[in-house]
Amino acid sequence: MWRYTKTLLPLASVVLLATSSYAPAQNTAGVGKIVRLDPAFDALVGKDARIEKVATGFTFTEGPLWRPEGLLWFSDVPGNVVRSLTPAGIVKVIIQNAGGTVSAPPGAFIGPNGMIADKDGAVLLCQHGNRRIVRVGKDMTMTPYIEKFEGHRFNSPNDLVYRSDGTLYFTDPPYGLTKQDDDPAKELKFNGVFSYKSGKLKVLIQDLNRPNGIALSPDEKTLYVANSDEKKRFLMRYEVAADGTVSHRRMFYDFASAKEQGIPDGMKVDSKGNVYVAGPEGVWVFSADGKHLGTIQPGETAANCGWGDDGKTLYITATTSVYRIRVGVAGEKPLYQVYK
Repeated sequence: MWRYTKTLLPLASVVLLATSSYAPAQNTAGVGKIVRLDPAFDALVGKDARIEKVATGFTFTEGPLWRPEGLLWFSDVPGNVVRSLTPAGIVKVIIQNAGGTVSAPPGAFIGPNGMIADKDGAVLLCQHGNRRIVRVGKDMTMTPYIEKFEGHRFNSPNDLVYRSDGTLYFTDPPYGLTKQDDDPAKELKFNGVFSYKSGKLKVLIQDLNRPNGIALSPDEKTLYVANSDEKKRFLMRYEVAADGTVSHRRMFYDFASAKEQGIPDGMKVDSKGNVYVAGPEGVWVFSADGKHLGTIQPGETAANCGWGDDGKTLYITATTSVYRIRVGVAGEKPLYQVYK
């Protein structure tokens, strides 16, 4: 499934391409379907909303991030590149070998994954191959940001979120390692959730076997973490203290009885506290108290989602394509994020 190779590229291996072989998707009249389970869902996703396929032809898309210049950046994990996407569907490769590797077995998941806006217009990028988080500057130069915990290399940083005080939370599952937990290159004995602020790195959670998507509630009192295991597919919620630590683990939603195939993955929250989770056969939408309100089903497995345009467009990265849908409530604006 997820693979890792030790061969690394220098940080300077960033290539800007002026053209792309990927064309805009032609069907903008609406694809997939929208499943409505609760009347409250209509205020979030209007009855006239349509799922649009914006671009297609990829391997496995992840990490959508809206940029202030009016572009969506997204990762292709096995493709090992970061691409940009215009609202019209024009795609360019902006970072080659974005996971930091020279070569890998076909289909290996050693490329880039989650991204988040950083201060001064930079971007923080999770690298599976290099097993670290790097900072991508305005000139596209990548420099190491967080590399090790207590002298040990991470497994493969996956997703991340900022708190308003500058605390960075991120997940570190073993997906980028060829044999995952049994890989001889694995240096940590756990798959954790970490916090980082002012040069201090702390491990907050060690008892999830596949921590993946992560998000904060608008009031920043709740941290959500997806556990992405076929046998243990659920969402957990934790209370966040003033010092950034977490406690009082509680089940937010258990997918054990879901008939749909797939695992919970990346997630975002809107400004009202509703939670949008890429999961089995689409993006599942929950109220703040964990009620499943409805599901946005583009027609293929969704891996992540993110707000774009003016903050009221939800972009969805799925297996081969990128989709979008207009929503009725604006997404919660992350720290350092800029919309139109």
